[in-house]
Amino acid sequence: MTATPPPVTVVTDRHDDVLHTHTALAAHHVPSGRITLHPGPGTTSETGLAHDLLAALGKPPLLPGGFPAGRQPAWEAATAWITALPVTRLTVLRAHRLTAHRTMRLLQLQARTGIHLTLVCHRPHLPAALHQALRTADYSVTADFEAARRHYYGTPTAEPPPADEPAAPASQWLTLPALDRFVSYDSPRPCADPCMPPPIIWRHRPPPVPLTAHTAQRVASRLHAATAHPRLAAAVVAALFTGASLQQLATARPRDYDDAAATLALHDRARYTDGCAAHPVPPWAGIFLRAAACFTACLRGSVSWTSSSERQRYRFTDLALGTDRWCLRVADMSDESSGRSRADCYSGCGVFPGQERGTGGHGRS
Repeated sequence: MTATPPPVTVVTDRHDDVLHTHTALAAHHVPSGRITLHPGPGTTSETGLAHDLLAALGKPPLLPGGFPAGRQPAWEAATAWITALPVTRLTVLRAHRLTAHRTMRLLQLQARTGIHLTLVCHRPHLPAALHQALRTADYSVTADFEAARRHYYGTPTAEPPPADEPAAPASQWLTLPALDRFVSYDSPRPCADPCMPPPIIWRHRPPPVPLTAHTAQRVASRLHAATAHPRLAAAVVAALFTGASLQQLATARPRDYDDAAATLALHDRARYTDGCAAHPVPPWAGIFLRAAACFTACLRGSVSWTSSSERQRYRFTDLALGTDRWCLRVADMSDESSGRSRADCYSGCGVFPGQERGTGGHGRS
C-alpha cells in the first residue's frame, strides 16, 4: 500500500458532453500506463466492476479454478496487474452511476496501488452515493475540460501513441522446447526452513534456450490477452526460462522472487533435479512474476479465516483457491466439475504441454 495516495479527481461533465467521453476513451493505452474504465450497465455488483476493470486491462474477466463461496479474487487480480504493468492512471466514466460500495472499492484500489484516480460524473452535481463514498477521501472537483484532459493523459498532455504492432494470429502455434518438462513426474521437495540458494549450475540437464526478443514479445502478448490469473501466467513464464516442471515450480514461495536482483529461487532439498538454485529472470518475464507476487500478497490480506501457519504454506505458483484453504498447486489445476483437464486449462492460454496437436513434438504456446 502506498504511503500517500494522490488525491482523487472528480470531473463534473454538467451537460454530458460527448467530448469528455471521447477524450477519456482516447486516453486509454495500457502500455502507456493509462486505462479508461467504462462500467457495464445493468448491474451494481462489485465483482462485475472488477471484471470490467480486467477487461479494460485487456484480459478475460473470468479466472480459472474453484473459489471459496464462489467468490473470484477478481479485485486482487486487477490490483496485481495494475501494480506490475504498471498502470498509473485510471479514469472511470459514468461515475455518477456508481454505488457507494463500488466507489469504495475503487478508493481501496487507489490506496493499495497509488494510481491516479479520476471519476467522471456526467451530472452538474455529485450524487448522494458518490458524495458519501468520498467523505473520507482527499479529492478535488473540476468542471474545466482542459484540466480534465490533463488528468486523463497526465501532465503534460501526451500525444496519441503510435499504433501497436498487429498481433500474430492466435491460432498460430509457437514451438517452445522449454515446455518439454512442464508436465513431468519428478518430485522435488520444498525447503521447510528459509533457504538462500546459489545461482543455478546446469549439471544434470542443459539450460533452456533463451527466447528471442520477438518470440518473448509474442509469448508475453498472448499470455496478457489469454488469462487474467497472475499465477497461471507466471507459472507458464517461469517454466519457459527455467525449464522446470510444475512440481518444481510449486516449491517457490513469494520470498523466493527477488525483483531487485531479478532472480527466482526453486527448491529441491533432495537434489532430485537441480537442487535448490536461483534462476535469472529475463526482463520480459518480470511483469508476470511481480503480478503473481502482488496477487499472493493481496490474497493473504483478504483471507482472515486462515491461521498464520497456513499462510506460510502458500505457494508462489498456487493456481486455484481450494474450498478449505488457499493451497491447490498448478499440478492440481484440473476442473473436475466441468470435466476440464489440466492440459485443457493450459491450452486455453495457448499452451499445450508436452506435445503438438497430432504429433509428438515440443510443448506449444
